[in-house]
Amino acid sequence: MKLTARLVDIHNRKILNAEICIIDGRIITINEIPGKSEIYILPGFIDAHVHIESSMLTPGSFAMASVPHGTIGVVSDPHEIANVVGSDGVKFMIDDGRKTPFRFYFGAPSCVPATNMESNGASIGADEISELLKKNEILFLAEMMNFPGVINQNDEILRKIKIAKELNKPIDGHAPGLTGENLRKYISAGISTDHECSSYEEAIEKISLGMKVIIREGSAGRNLNALKNLYNDYPEMIMLSSDDIHPEMLQKRHLEKLVAALIEEGYDLFNVLRSVTINPVLHYGLDAGLLRPGDPADFIIVDDLKRMNVVETWISGQKVFDRGKVLFEYLPGSPINKFRCSQIKEEEIQVRRAGNKMRVITAFDGELFTKETIHEPRKGNMVNSDLSSDVLKIVVKDRYRDLPPSAGFIKGFGLKTGAFASSVAHDSHNIISIGTNDKDIVTVVNEVVKMKGGLAVSSSGRINSLQLDIAGIMSTKTCQVVAAEYEKLSAIVKDLGCTMSAPFMTLSFMALLVIPELKLSDRGLFDGIRFKHVPLFI
Repeated sequence: MKLTARLVDIHNRKILNAEICIIDGRIITINEIPGKSEIYILPGFIDAHVHIESSMLTPGSFAMASVPHGTIGVVSDPHEIANVVGSDGVKFMIDDGRKTPFRFYFGAPSCVPATNMESNGASIGADEISELLKKNEILFLAEMMNFPGVINQNDEILRKIKIAKELNKPIDGHAPGLTGENLRKYISAGISTDHECSSYEEAIEKISLGMKVIIREGSAGRNLNALKNLYNDYPEMIMLSSDDIHPEMLQKRHLEKLVAALIEEGYDLFNVLRSVTINPVLHYGLDAGLLRPGDPADFIIVDDLKRMNVVETWISGQKVFDRGKVLFEYLPGSPINKFRCSQIKEEEIQVRRAGNKMRVITAFDGELFTKETIHEPRKGNMVNSDLSSDVLKIVVKDRYRDLPPSAGFIKGFGLKTGAFASSVAHDSHNIISIGTNDKDIVTVVNEVVKMKGGLAVSSSGRINSLQLDIAGIMSTKTCQVVAAEYEKLSAIVKDLGCTMSAPFMTLSFMALLVIPELKLSDRGLFDGIRFKHVPLFI
């Protein structure tokens, strides 16, 4: 088979009219020919860091949703499902991914549980890490979230790192705000990447110490604007990722629109493209093709380099997307899950005053970081949501056993009535809810329990929900269906007054203890800077 197009040669930084010969799924020859084709051919895009589970889709459904955007592969950490069902969840992801031609590059989740400060469904110790890393399908040790454990030389953490080093597999990092001598200790342990940089200065320090920076631009964490000048200064040290991307965003765009926006803004075409092609392939040792003779025929065809409208997507010489149509089929397997808790009652989430001031989580739109705010609640024995100050009750319920739920307060969501809840709550995926009153909070939490996982909204007795039948975090439905139902629920939450652009996504990170400053686990408020639980009242 032969194709003629204007080839974007990232290696030699030039564009040429070329004829590409493909035999048995590989590129045999590339010859420059006269003329000027109206279409462009370039390597397929690779997302350098993503949690597929955050899309609420199976790997197969994720693949079908991604190829229209020119994505041919993802470097994926199955950390979310592993926190629910352990190594069986990793195996589920690998097996499901095999049902499609898409290139899935999975890592071994390094921190399951992420901390011992919350309840989760499983654990993956050093022995399990060793078994996973020996698999051909597992290419790296996934993000080392327990940076205090690395810095303080925790034996179990260091053993996992040692295993990865002995097997010559890269180690991904997760070190938000880490700087100075502690950062040096973290990197010197063998950590090679970080996707948590939120400022240019933070990224520069990490790069100066040899670390690759993965720029995140997803549904909640959005750091591209702050870091995009790295494309001018350190193009060989950066990769691009979505990290956590929800279905409605994946339906509209993946990496291609980010690439197009950067090019339109004037950033160098070849520098931008290498962040989604050459850099991840070289860093992780991927088998994806880069449009060279001998490479797998992995490429995309676009009609314009500034708009990046994908016309065709090819993987291993197979056309998988053509002008609006995905050309492969996929059927999901049987769901797996672990959901053992019972429904709750209003009296279980009541908060009795124990002081004149209390800690409140302050959340920000588009940010995973939070701040601690001190609030003086209204007088009375019981403390409830204070709508005039946008201080709402937040509840986390352990989904794995019947322990009492924990309750705190949060600011920044703007909700005026009702409540919403989710069993997508990083990293342990317990049930998390925010609401204006106890009745609606209990209603949505119990709806999630009834579904054994999903999203729910309640206001004035009316309930809307979306079941997530795989581990309480993913659906067997298609991206189109999940995106439509998810957008409907998000719109309802916004109609209730919520000012967050992605309410459920932001909610899901309010229990993520490893990202500072103040979060809520099923065991109470947690200070991510001091890395310990703190009391609600001061």
